[in-house]
Amino acid sequence: MEQGYIQLYTGDGKGKTTAAFGLAIRALCAGKNVAIGQFVKSMKYNETKAASLFSGSNPGFGLLHIEQFGQGCCLDRKPDDTDREMAVRGLSTCREWLCSGKWNVVVMDELTIAVHLDLLPINDILEVLSRKHPATEVVITGRYAPQELMDVADLVTDMREVRHYYTKGVLSRDGIDH
Repeated sequence: MEQGYIQLYTGDGKGKTTAAFGLAIRALCAGKNVAIGQFVKSMKYNETKAASLFSGSNPGFGLLHIEQFGQGCCLDRKPDDTDREMAVRGLSTCREWLCSGKWNVVVMDELTIAVHLDLLPINDILEVLSRKHPATEVVITGRYAPQELMDVADLVTDMREVRHYYTKGVLSRDGIDH
């Protein structure tokens, strides 16, 4: 890629992480290397299994690396010092990925949630983004995207919920929702 852009998927609708992983699979199948950092997550959802399929050993396909920077769900509890430390470590790791030139695509999944929960200051994120390798594409996901992040993004998608089957009592389904 000649120029890497900053993409932001935000909003209250379903599909932000799914869209980011879809873009990642597309890039991997084009031979590009992808690193995904998942903030405030520690559960191994089904999509994390993709790393074993894109291990760099298949000619013509890129390498996929996934790391998680969370300790359980902190949406239903008050974040603690460990949550903050993990988010800071995550941002530091993503800084390395973004600057290295090794990764064609870097996904920062649920980064905006880390900001919303006061685990990371927005100015630190903006500083990291300003130093990215020019050819690296960045995908940021999560609800509650701050305006400062929307202002620097080259593409912003606001996913809006119109209807969701959860409201009818349908729980998260294996292979569809996680």
